[in-house]
Amino acid sequence: MTEPSEYPSEWLRGVLGPCVLQILADEATYGYAIIGALEAAGLGEIKGGTLYPLLTRFEKRGLVRTEWRAGEGGPGRKYFSLTPDGRAELAQSREQWKFFSDRVSALLAEPTEQTDIAKEQS
Repeated sequence: MTEPSEYPSEWLRGVLGPCVLQILADEATYGYAIIGALEAAGLGEIKGGTLYPLLTRFEKRGLVRTEWRAGEGGPGRKYFSLTPDGRAELAQSREQWKFFSDRVSALLAEPTEQTDIAKEQS
């Protein structure tokens, strides 16, 4: 199967939050780098107008903290890092995603696979 050039926007809306939290799990980073990491992960181009409101909501909920750092030869950058609550949210999101994606994958499996799965569950 070839990789799609673009995913339905409603799919991305549903997974963008956990994906951004995952990117922030390793180190503090800034918005443009988050966009680059999402693109490198194969999620396509995410606009700043989509990312920054999400980061603002995370900050209001206490999932991320922010810090301004001087830029190298340019303006300063706002860095985002996970708080303990953000790490807990990420862990919960991982569990929920695994549960949900397993069920969707089973449902969307080829008909012969669906039949086998249904037989195993009964």
